[in-house]
Amino acid sequence: MTTLKKIGIVGCGQMGSGIAQLGAQAGYDILVSDLSDELLARGLRGIRDSLERGVAKGTVLRHDLEDVLGRIRTTTSVQDFSDCDMVIEAIVENIDEKKKLFSTLDNVCPPHTILASNSSCLSITDMAMATQRSEKVVGMHFFNPVVVMTLLEVVVTILVSDDTFETVKAFGESLGKSVIVARDEPGYIVNRLMAPFILDAIRLLENGVASREDIDSSMVLGCNHPMGPLRLADFIGLDTVLYISESMYEEYKDRKYAPPLTLKRMVTAGHLGRKSGKGFYEYK
Repeated sequence: MTTLKKIGIVGCGQMGSGIAQLGAQAGYDILVSDLSDELLARGLRGIRDSLERGVAKGTVLRHDLEDVLGRIRTTTSVQDFSDCDMVIEAIVENIDEKKKLFSTLDNVCPPHTILASNSSCLSITDMAMATQRSEKVVGMHFFNPVVVMTLLEVVVTILVSDDTFETVKAFGESLGKSVIVARDEPGYIVNRLMAPFILDAIRLLENGVASREDIDSSMVLGCNHPMGPLRLADFIGLDTVLYISESMYEEYKDRKYAPPLTLKRMVTAGHLGRKSGKGFYEYK
């Protein structure tokens, strides 16, 4: 397996900062980038706040907090990833942007560097073909919030090498994750199951079958889910749900992945869920 010491992360938002925190806590040297120093500062504040909550709960020792933060460096230039053993992208869920980034990283990083994507549904093969190292490109789909959710979905293409897969799997386990493996098909495992679940809940609401509260309560109380599908959609972000469903519908042409009109209209109106303060529910 490839030895990993320094990990690069592109994007210091909710997902990227969570991955950075876990990597630093596991002892890796972390270099995280974003578009501006302001965004990086916001991400680092989130990491510190998360660690402080860990101290309050007793899951993080106070004297370890500064050590963890000390292992995280920041940059606004992807050119600084030239000495990383692996780079994980956690940018906007757009295939063209990801392919452009992977092509740039391919030119910046040394030949041994593994390139990984945190995409939740997009083609890892398409990203791999934007590089000259397709055997070293893999999907690493973390779940939000990264520090809390124990699942890591590793997505493999027909091009990826055994060494890359074994290295990435071992890295995920070193972060304390339970690793599952999916073939590179739209939605992988989790979203392929979850998208129709959420979309059917929206259709029930759209068709007046039941109220939002009763739809969610049916799954919480009847199936012991931690939250109902409409509140889950708000948590994920309705724009993300729409993008995932449109991507999967484009690939499979199966009506169960077709986004309901209500979802499209809500996203157009800026009602994106928790991130905007209003979705199927209102948030303060």
